Amino acid sequence: MKLNPNIDIIYFSLFRWSNPYSSVSVSMGKEFSKNNRVFYVNHPISMKDLVQGWSNNVEVKHVKNDLLKGGDVFHQEEKFPNLRLVTSPLSYPINWMSEGKLYNSFKQRNEKILKETIRKTIEKYNIKEYIFINCFDPFFQDILPEEHPPKLTIYQCIDDISQNDYTGKHGTRLEIEMVKKMDIATVTSRELYKLMSQHSSEVHIVHNAADIDLFKNAVNVQYDKPQEIAHITNKIIGFTGNLDAVRVNYPLLKKIAETHTDKTLLLVGPINNTEYLEIGLDKLPNVIMTGSKNITELPQYLQYCDCVIIPFLCNKLTKSIYPLKINEYLAAGRSVVSSDFSEDILSFGEQIHIAHNDDEFVRLIDRAVLDNSPERVEARLALAAQNTWTARVEEFWKIIHDFEPKNSKPHKQEV
Repeated sequence: MKLNPNIDIIYFSLFRWSNPYSSVSVSMGKEFSKNNRVFYVNHPISMKDLVQGWSNNVEVKHVKNDLLKGGDVFHQEEKFPNLRLVTSPLSYPINWMSEGKLYNSFKQRNEKILKETIRKTIEKYNIKEYIFINCFDPFFQDILPEEHPPKLTIYQCIDDISQNDYTGKHGTRLEIEMVKKMDIATVTSRELYKLMSQHSSEVHIVHNAADIDLFKNAVNVQYDKPQEIAHITNKIIGFTGNLDAVRVNYPLLKKIAETHTDKTLLLVGPINNTEYLEIGLDKLPNVIMTGSKNITELPQYLQYCDCVIIPFLCNKLTKSIYPLKINEYLAAGRSVVSSDFSEDILSFGEQIHIAHNDDEFVRLIDRAVLDNSPERVEARLALAAQNTWTARVEEFWKIIHDFEPKNSKPHKQEV
C-alpha cells in the first residue's frame, strides 16, 4: 500500500498517551509515526481530573505544573521522532450536567479551548495538509480551526459507547452526530458496523490488533517468575486486562477457582468494582489478584500461564467487542478459553476453545491446559502475526486512498 509521508496526522483520542494500558489510538499513533508526522492530542484534563489525580494519576502527574500555568503542553516522544504529544489547558468538567443550554454552553467553551490548542499546533509545526482522526471522543466536536481545514476526517468507534453509564450519558447521541458529520467512520467489530452503518455510508471494519513483538517475548525470552507467583508450583489459569464488572463474569471466575482447586487462578489487571468482594473471590486460597500492571510486564506473567481465559459476560456491550487481548494471548503462544460473547470471537474458533455456557467453560480449561504442543503454539503465533498494528494501519491507508476518488459516494462494506 502506497503511503503518503507528506501529509500529517492530527490524532485526538479519549485515551491519553500516558495511560499504562493497551489502547487502539496509542498503538496506531506509534505505527502511523513510522511514515508520517503525528500530533497526538490528549483528551483534555479537566479541573476535576487535576484535583483528583494530583498525587497518584500518571496522566496528570507529568503535566500538572504546566496546566496550572494555563498553557498548552507540547512534548516530543523520545522513542518516536515523528510523534508529538499535545495537551490543552484545563477544561471544565461537564459530564455531570443534563443535556440542555448549560451543558451546551460549557461544551462550546471546552471546544474553544481545544480548538485554540489545535490552531497553535498547526502554526507551531507548520502543518500544511493533514488528516484528522478522532478516536472514540465525540464529546469534543467543533475543534478544528476553520482557516486550517483537514484533508479528511475519520472517527474511530471502538466500543458500544451507550453501555457505559459515564460515556453513555452524552456520548450516545454525540457519537451519532459525529459519525454523520465525519467523512469516514471505522469500527472494530461486526456488531459496531451494524450499529454505525445506520448513520453513515462510509463505515469500515478495522479490527483491533496487538503489539506482537512485545507479547512474543512470552515465548522467546526467559523471564524470572513474577513475585506474586514465585511460590506457585501447580498449573496456572491466567487473565490479563481490566476486571470491570460490565464485561467480566465474576461468578464464572469463582466457579473456575472452586472447580479447579488443583490449579491457581491468576488475575492481572485493575479492579474498579467490589463484586469480587461480594462473592468472596478474594477469599479463595487458589486465587491471586495482582492489580494493575504496565502492558510491558504482561509477557512475564503470560509465560507462566498454562492457559488463559476471556471470561466475558454475554451482553449488549460485549456483543460489540473484538478484544485486544485475544491477539495478545495468541502472540504469547497461550492456549485460550473464551465465552462466545461476540460474532468476532467466534472467528477464532479453530485456534481457541469457545464455551457456550459456564459449565462448558469450566470443563474446557482441562483441555486447554493440555493444548500446548509446539505445533499448536506455532499456529497461534502465525494467526497473531496477521493481526499487527502495521497491518491495521495499512488497512487505514487503503480506506483513505479508496475514499478520495469516490468523493463521498456510498460504499458498501461486506461483513
